[in-house]
Amino acid sequence: MTANVGTIDRLFRIVLGVILIALPVISEFAIFDSIAATVISVIAGIIMIGTAALRFCPIYRIFGLRTCRT
Repeated sequence: MTANVGTIDRLFRIVLGVILIALPVISEFAIFDSIAATVISVIAGIIMIGTAALRFCPIYRIFGLRTCRT
C-alpha cells in the first residue's frame, strides 16, 4: 500500500471525519432523526479518518490520483 494522500488532504479528511461523526450527535437537523442518515454519516466519518490515518485512499488508487509528493 503506497501512500497517495498528502498532508493538506489528510487534514481536510480528519476535520471532515470528525464533523461527520459529531454532527448527528450535537446537531438538531431533521435529517438525523432517521437512523439510516446517522449511520451513513458516522460510517463516512470513520472512513475519512481511516484513510487519513493510513495515508491511502482506494478511490485515488483506482483513478491514479496522488496528493502527496513522494
